[in-house]
Amino acid sequence: MPTFSLNFVLLLSLIFISGAEISSKIGINYGQLGSNLPPPSLAIEMIKSMKAGRVKLYDANHEILRLLSGTNLQVSIMIPNNEISDIANNQTRSDEWILNNVVPFYPDTMIRFILVGNEVLSYASDRDRHVWTDLVPAMRRVWQSLKAQNLQIIRVGTPVAMDVLETSFPPSTGTFRSDIQRTVVAPMLEFLNETRSFFFVDAYPYFPWSANPMDINLDFALFNGNFEQIDGGSGLVYTNLLDEMLDSLIFAMTKLGYSDIRLVISETGWPTTGDIEQPAMYNRNLVKRIVAKPTIGTPARPGVVIPTFIFALFDENQKSGPGTERHWGLLSSDGSPNYDIDLTGRKSSVEYDPIPVVENNVPFRGRLWCVAARGVDLMELGAAVTDVCNGGDGICEELMPGRECYEPVSVHWHASYAFSSYWARFRSQGGSCYFNGLAEETTIDPSSGLCRFPSVIF
Repeated sequence: MPTFSLNFVLLLSLIFISGAEISSKIGINYGQLGSNLPPPSLAIEMIKSMKAGRVKLYDANHEILRLLSGTNLQVSIMIPNNEISDIANNQTRSDEWILNNVVPFYPDTMIRFILVGNEVLSYASDRDRHVWTDLVPAMRRVWQSLKAQNLQIIRVGTPVAMDVLETSFPPSTGTFRSDIQRTVVAPMLEFLNETRSFFFVDAYPYFPWSANPMDINLDFALFNGNFEQIDGGSGLVYTNLLDEMLDSLIFAMTKLGYSDIRLVISETGWPTTGDIEQPAMYNRNLVKRIVAKPTIGTPARPGVVIPTFIFALFDENQKSGPGTERHWGLLSSDGSPNYDIDLTGRKSSVEYDPIPVVENNVPFRGRLWCVAARGVDLMELGAAVTDVCNGGDGICEELMPGRECYEPVSVHWHASYAFSSYWARFRSQGGSCYFNGLAEETTIDPSSGLCRFPSVIF
């Protein structure tokens, strides 16, 4: 998924629901990585004008929650990853979070979901693994706090990435990773089943397609309907990549005894410029599929509504790395449309304006490094360095006293080397340049003198 900071960043996401009124709900990534973005009050008006039905935040920003009061937009809020352990181990801390971030705004602001963390299971340092064990206990604490306030109408969940699966193709082989299957996922599914909540997944067909464009048909990824695959294990026929991804999760949950937990696509989308060929086609086809009457569902769950959040409303024009990282928005950073899209799904394909010619449609080629982000907390950065280096595998060997990268002796320098080294070593296994928002990608080589930083080659 696209990288982003959880420090004053919000995602307003559109969710599509089949019901009496067709509506779709759009996402906004708004914060430090964009300049000159419209103010929150204007952003919310934009969402309303696009006929959004729900709004998803990456925090519980009080200004935004006040602005959403009386809008009839259903709201999802998020507990940051770094607060999970405190809540898991302290019911009072959970109660306080609900009292501070929910009770003052509800019901005038229609809070419907509390998401505990974001893609927690995608990070694997010792510190991250500790958060894994705290995830479900924190979800249960939050649920208890809601019950104490008679707010069971609000559901509790946590978004995961597709990397929670050990196998995903064909979909019938879908299986959760062995390191989390019994210890984290099974208790999570038990909780979601008990509370009638949803399994939230960030599902991006763009990423498997862009990593294997010779093996995955582009039309299959874009819902263009002229390509199909048959799952030999189940006999189900698939006409698009997203359905395969979702059904692999359904099969994985079924193998653990939970065949009825409903899915929510908490993030999906396709870049509008950079290394892609059809910048608007994915979201247009996605909208038509989600709001279709009768409801389509997936081959494993035909006719079942899957609420879907689009990433994102605005481009993030200050992101480093490949061009796609800065261009996931339906709107540019100044609020102007990147392309024509009807979020009700009523407009036919022939009614759309021509897709704009992209300015940079060439795949990124070159080296990227992962360095400590500017302005982050040095205590958190130091703890992250410790976690990365304690993982072994020679990640931090060059940071030992007397070695080429030991000096200058600063937390920022050592963190940057450790992050680059870790990413270069583990990217092929799903490692990312994120580190709980403490890192960022750069095309500028941070190496100095004899100290050469490992890099990732695109």
